[in-house]
Amino acid sequence: MCGIHGIISSSISKNEMLERLQRMGTIQRHRGPDDRREAVYPFTGGLLGFGFVRLSILDLETGMQPIVCPNDQYAIICNGQIYNYLELKSLIASENFMTRGDIEVVLHLYRKKGLAFFHLLNGMYAGAIFDPQNRKLLLFRDRFGIKPLYYTEHSGNFLFASEIKPLLEGNGISPRLNKKRLGSFFSYRYLPGRETMFAGINRLPPGSYLDYDLESGKYQVIRYWEYKLDRENRSVSLKDAEEKFVSLFSDAVRIRLRSDVEVGSFLSGGIDSSAVSSLAARRHPDIRLFTIAFTEPEHNELSSVDSFIKRQKGFSRAKHYSCLCGRETLKLLPRIIRSLEEPISLGAIFPTNQVCQLAGEYVKVVLTGEGADEIFGGYRKFLVEMAAERYPHLSVEKQKVLDDVYPELAHYLKIRHSDPARRYIQSELLFNSEELKTLLGVQFTNDDITPPDALPFLTGSEHPLNAALAMESRFRLPEYVILRLDKLSMCHSLETRTPFLDYRLAEFAATLPVEFKVNLESGLEKFICRHSFFHKGILDEKTAFRKKQPFTAPLAHWFSQSPKKLPDFLQEILLGDMIKKQGILDPEMVKGMIKKVSAKGVGPATLVSEADRVFAVCIFSLWYHEFFQG
Repeated sequence: MCGIHGIISSSISKNEMLERLQRMGTIQRHRGPDDRREAVYPFTGGLLGFGFVRLSILDLETGMQPIVCPNDQYAIICNGQIYNYLELKSLIASENFMTRGDIEVVLHLYRKKGLAFFHLLNGMYAGAIFDPQNRKLLLFRDRFGIKPLYYTEHSGNFLFASEIKPLLEGNGISPRLNKKRLGSFFSYRYLPGRETMFAGINRLPPGSYLDYDLESGKYQVIRYWEYKLDRENRSVSLKDAEEKFVSLFSDAVRIRLRSDVEVGSFLSGGIDSSAVSSLAARRHPDIRLFTIAFTEPEHNELSSVDSFIKRQKGFSRAKHYSCLCGRETLKLLPRIIRSLEEPISLGAIFPTNQVCQLAGEYVKVVLTGEGADEIFGGYRKFLVEMAAERYPHLSVEKQKVLDDVYPELAHYLKIRHSDPARRYIQSELLFNSEELKTLLGVQFTNDDITPPDALPFLTGSEHPLNAALAMESRFRLPEYVILRLDKLSMCHSLETRTPFLDYRLAEFAATLPVEFKVNLESGLEKFICRHSFFHKGILDEKTAFRKKQPFTAPLAHWFSQSPKKLPDFLQEILLGDMIKKQGILDPEMVKGMIKKVSAKGVGPATLVSEADRVFAVCIFSLWYHEFFQG
C-alpha cells in the first residue's frame, strides 16, 4: 500500500519537476511513511515524472518503486496489492525479475500482453505505466475502484495522484468550487461520477484506464470492465450455489492474507466481518481483531462481538481490541474532512476513523467485510425493492402481509420511478428538487444530480433488484463505501483488504437468482451468505441469522442536544454566521432545519432524519472552510 503521483510537462525543468514530485509525496506521506522515491523520464518534447511513497507490506527488501525494466525502460508505479501475483508469475516465467513482489508482475504482463493484462489481475490497485515504445502513459484503476486515482490539467501540465491535496498544494493550484455538483452532494451525501467538488479535478472511474498520448498531449478514458447483472442462472440449485460461494469466498480470504507483515481483521457484530475474521483465524489463530463500540446502547455491538468470540471455534488465541466512539468524536470532524478530501456526510465516517486509528497502532494490514452489502443485497431497501416488484402480482391477503412487514412500502409504491437510476435514490434522497432550489438558490436538473458518466451498464432486461445492485456498485460502493475506507485507513497508514470485492465472487453473485441474494419469504438479505456461513461452520447460527445493524454514528442523538454543547466550529455553523459569510447555502433554511432536529423515533436503521440534513450542511461548510478559506 502506498501513494503515487506524477507529472507530464513540456515546460518545466527536471529539477523543478523533482521538487514538485517531492512536495506531492510529502503531502501524502501518511500513505507511505516507510520510504519514498522520485524519478523523471524524458520523452520527445517533454518530461514524465513518477513519485512514490511506500507502506512496506510485501517484498520488504526489493519491492520499492518505480520499477523499470532494464530491457526496454518500461516503468511502473502502483498503489495497492495484486493478490494473485504468484499465480500470474508463471505466465511470464521467462522474465528476469528484479523484485519478489506483485507490481513487477503487472509491468511484465503489460509488456507481454498489452491491455489484456487488466482481465488477469485480482486485486485492488491504481497505477501508472510509462510505455516508451508506444510513447504513452497509461493510468489504470481496479474493477470496483477500491484504490483512488485523481487527475487534472493545469498550466499545460498533466498531473495525477492518489489524493487531491498533492495535486493542489503540491503544484500551487488554487482550488475552485465545482458548483454544478452541489446538487449531487445534497441529494446523495457523496458525489457519484467522474467529477469531484473541486472544479477541474477528476477521478479515474472504477474499471477504467486513461490512455495519454505523450506526443499529442491528448488522452481518453475507457472502461475495460462492466459489472453486468443481466445473467441470472435460474437453473442453479441452492446447494450448488452454496458450495461455489464458500469456495470462492474462502479463496478470496486466503489470497488476501498474503503479506510479509502481520495481518489483522476488523470485527463488528455483523455477518460480513465475522465471516472474514472466522476464516482468517483458521490460518492465523493469534490474529488481532479490532472492534468499535458506541456510547449509545442501540448502536453498540460490542457485547454481540464478545459473545461471538466466545462461541466461535478458532478464536481462543485471538487478541481482541476495542475503542469507544461517542459524541466527543465530533471534535475530530475537521481532521476527518481533511483526510477524506471530498465531502461525505454519512455517520459511518466517525467509527471508521476510530477503528482504523486503533488498528494502525498494532498492524499495517487488516481484512474487512466491506462490499458484501453492495454485492449480495445487504440493505433493507433491497427487501423493499423485492416487495415492490412482487406486490402487484399478489393476492390481497399477501399484499397485507407485506404492508405489515414493510410499513414504508405503501409510500415507496406511490413514488417508485420506472427508471432504475431515478428509482435508486428515491428512498434515501436527502433533499428534494424544491428544497435544493431553496437551499442552494439554483434549480438542478436530474443530470446535474445523477451525472450520466456515473451510470452502470444496464441492458433493461435486469430484474429490478439487480438493477438496484448495479446502481449501488457503481454509485455508493466506490464513491462512499470504498473512498471512506481508503482515505480514513490510509491517514493512519493502514491498508484495508476487502475479500467480498474479489471480482470472481462478484461475477458469481451476478449469476445468482435474485432470491438467493434477497429472500422475501424468509425476510433475509444476503440470504446465500447467511445460509452458507452457517451450513459450512464459518459462523454459528445466532451470528449467521442475526438482524443487520447499520454501521453508523447516532447523529440524531448527538445533534438533538443543545447546540451549545457541540464543538466551537459546529456552533459557528449552526449558531454563528459562517454559512452567511460563505454565501452558498440559505442561512434561513438552515436555521429552520436546526429547530426540527430530534432523536425521537430515530435509530440506526433510519434512512433520512433532520439530523442527517443538518449534518450534511455542517460537513459542506467545514469542507468549504478547510479547502477554500482555511
